Amino acid sequence: DYHVFRSADDAERFIRDRYPSSEEDVAVVVKADGLAAGKGGTVCRNRRDALEAIDRIARRKEFGEAGSQLIIEERFDGEEASVLAITDGRTIVTLPPCQDHKPAYDGDVGPNTGGMGAYSPAPLVDPEMLGWIEEHIFVPTVHAMKRGRHPVRGVLYAGLMITHQGPKVLEYNVRFGDPECQPLLMRLQSDLFELLDATVHERLEEISPPRWDPRPAVCVVMASEGYPGSYTKGHPIRGLDEAAALPDVKVFHAGTAREGDEIVTAGGRVLGVTALGDTIPAAKRRAYEAVRCIRWEGAWCRKDISDKALKYGE
Repeated sequence: DYHVFRSADDAERFIRDRYPSSEEDVAVVVKADGLAAGKGGTVCRNRRDALEAIDRIARRKEFGEAGSQLIIEERFDGEEASVLAITDGRTIVTLPPCQDHKPAYDGDVGPNTGGMGAYSPAPLVDPEMLGWIEEHIFVPTVHAMKRGRHPVRGVLYAGLMITHQGPKVLEYNVRFGDPECQPLLMRLQSDLFELLDATVHERLEEISPPRWDPRPAVCVVMASEGYPGSYTKGHPIRGLDEAAALPDVKVFHAGTAREGDEIVTAGGRVLGVTALGDTIPAAKRRAYEAVRCIRWEGAWCRKDISDKALKYGE
């Protein structure tokens, strides 16, 4: 259930008419209908949340032209998960499930971001559910795009909400997710080029399935002070070599630049510090050990990446 609006007045009128009491639960998500770097959606709990989101998107134009049209849709309650698949339009290779952490701060509070960290595999999505997602989400999508004369070859990224009624699709992207890609690549033991080349030439069914390190991986995003709002750039980053020297650690650069002999900050999400471990808690400890090696003015990160897995005994 969703509604599309081109003016803030119309959207506000809709919310006030449907939810006359300021105290009742407002089970909606307000979204900018355009590209907003993963920050254009607001999950609302009350009328004030919804009206504030409409104002930010459609009046203050915080997301620019992405907010020229906005969507108010049903809110799903549950836990988010990300499942990626690679397809050549005929064969589908579903990758291990991941779990992203979109809100800025510990405990999933604060504004939405492009993602503050991820881990894989996510025990929230067990093998039975992963098979259901492939059969009921990816297969119909690939077939429908082929029938519509828009066959897809590449990566399909399904952003899911795991509800009491099962998985629900929140969004689709046709790219690797960030930060989901980092733990996936840390675990991938096969040749990524071979996988992508087979995708381009429609030969996925001819190659062996991808091989994965059985150990889980955790990625912690280090961000600039002020993100996901405004932030300054150009701060020298120290400790990169020290972090990279730790076993089973890889530091993925995102918002960085080279100035002379220095690496400096050049974006909001600056680094994806990623580690393997025998268990998810062990991978988390190693990732944060690497994070502690890295310093720049205003650097910060969430401290609870992957903790959601603990409820599943991981």
